[in-house]
Amino acid sequence: MSEINVPVLVIGGGGCGLTTSILLSEHGIEHHLVERHADTSHLPKAHYLNQRTMEVLRQVDVADSVYAVGTPPQNMGKTRWVTSLGGDGELDGRTLFTLDSFGGGRLDSEYAVDSPCPSTNYPQIRLEPLLREHAEKRAPNSLHFGHELVSFEQDDDGVHAVILDRNAQQTYTVHAQYMVAADGGKTVGPELGVEMQGPTGILDMVSTHFTADLSEWWEDDVLITWLLNPEGAGSWNSGAMAAMGPTWGRHSEEFVLHFTFRPDDPARFDEDAIVPRIRDLLKLPDLDMTVHKVSHWILEGVLAEKYQVGRVFLAGDAAHRHPPTTGLGLNTAIQDAHNLAWKLAAVLKGVAGPALLDTYESERRLVGMRNVDWAMFTFLNHMVIDAGLGLVPGQPLEAQIQVFRDFFSDTPMGETRRARAMEVVNTQRTEFQAHDLEIGFAYHEGALVPDGTDAPPRDPMGRIYQPTTRPGHRLPHTWIEHNSRRLSTHDLTENNACFVVIVAEEGDRWAEPAALASEKFGIRIKVVKIGGGSDYQDPQGEWSTLREIQDAGAILVRPDNHVAWRSTEAVTDPSLTLVQALDTVLCR
Repeated sequence: MSEINVPVLVIGGGGCGLTTSILLSEHGIEHHLVERHADTSHLPKAHYLNQRTMEVLRQVDVADSVYAVGTPPQNMGKTRWVTSLGGDGELDGRTLFTLDSFGGGRLDSEYAVDSPCPSTNYPQIRLEPLLREHAEKRAPNSLHFGHELVSFEQDDDGVHAVILDRNAQQTYTVHAQYMVAADGGKTVGPELGVEMQGPTGILDMVSTHFTADLSEWWEDDVLITWLLNPEGAGSWNSGAMAAMGPTWGRHSEEFVLHFTFRPDDPARFDEDAIVPRIRDLLKLPDLDMTVHKVSHWILEGVLAEKYQVGRVFLAGDAAHRHPPTTGLGLNTAIQDAHNLAWKLAAVLKGVAGPALLDTYESERRLVGMRNVDWAMFTFLNHMVIDAGLGLVPGQPLEAQIQVFRDFFSDTPMGETRRARAMEVVNTQRTEFQAHDLEIGFAYHEGALVPDGTDAPPRDPMGRIYQPTTRPGHRLPHTWIEHNSRRLSTHDLTENNACFVVIVAEEGDRWAEPAALASEKFGIRIKVVKIGGGSDYQDPQGEWSTLREIQDAGAILVRPDNHVAWRSTEAVTDPSLTLVQALDTVLCR
């Protein structure tokens, strides 16, 4: 049996594993990725990519290739609820509600001011091949599809794994210092005895990926359409469908439709009944459609009790699984990889203590917990919409029909029902306008030095983001200029590779301490003075309103664009202060 020695073994070649590969390559860390399937995902699965994820991809020069093929902003700015797409009955083809979504419509300005990256939409069935291409360009001999983890063990020296080449039917051993389990929770977590905590087995979700010409009934600015009609008797029974491209807008060729069965309903596996049901829900009995795949998945909201066991780290679906509402699954997974990769690189290069890796769990697990809870809440809130409309579980069909007649009636009661229902629908902004949830998360302990200040208030509905340079928070974005070229403050850390000390007009005294700290720790530290006659200018004065430091203060930014430490004002000994901060951050 042959043997391979490598710093990092990555299990899983989905969105999380491939992003981990890209990020490790950017840090110059050799790795070995194995994926049991012969190719990337054959399911559309996740598709919405939020602003924070696009910031991660932008940092490593992947974002532009996603934007080039993903959904343009003008084709994903609204979510709508309709009774059906077609049909000629009194209640068919009628729009109940629309909601600005994902930074579209009136949300555009507030999303644009807070990030250099708009959100986009690109289904996983196409995103994963794109990520794989980027990963293989950076590490051409490191990705191994059709290879399966057979067994592993770990000791004080590392992780020792037996891998099966499924094509050659031969095994080999990989000796790695660390292992990242991005396997969806199928193998590594259960083998380690990690418990997934939370409810599971709630509903059986059926997702149907199909091709059809819906251009007559789709709308150009809509990404997701909810079907809500008497026959379906509720949001998840009627279904939700999303455009899947590759052409966007009303001429999208592909779609995915999700609806539910009870886990004990035998009809859930009768795929011959799926197409007739879709035609009935859409009220398009003659629709010519080609089904690519019908997939089943159990609705759950679970979180790993721990993200690290020795030298093994759980990431992505191996650490958290939840409903697709709010689009948090893949986004959280990519952000897990972003948090972990720079820490692995720092420890493997000897510039940080091994305890830095412990901060992966302390930082990311609370984010995972909040996102699991949020996704469960936004999934169940669709049932509140049903109630706001007046639908009651178990109603006879005629009663359900009357609910919709009353809703559309030109009467005072109809006006009241529409107003009440719209009030309830607006609570679903927790799913479709979750701006703060997506970019406003912060780390409260970990690779950072708290400064004793209080965190700014967070919007309980997840929408309004409050930028801050408080340690643990994402560095606020604003546009600055360097030698007449526009940059984001996020660009200062370059490709996830360096620390940055941002100073203000009187910050020149931080330059020598940063140089000494860089030499002491063996890391690259850039000092960037914004304003005050420096090469970096703040032409609109936006940074000066966001920085929250005085003219002689400083902000230390980690490679992942989270603030590690700050001094809001001048200090007596900048060299000692900065060294002590980095000692804490790097767990030296």
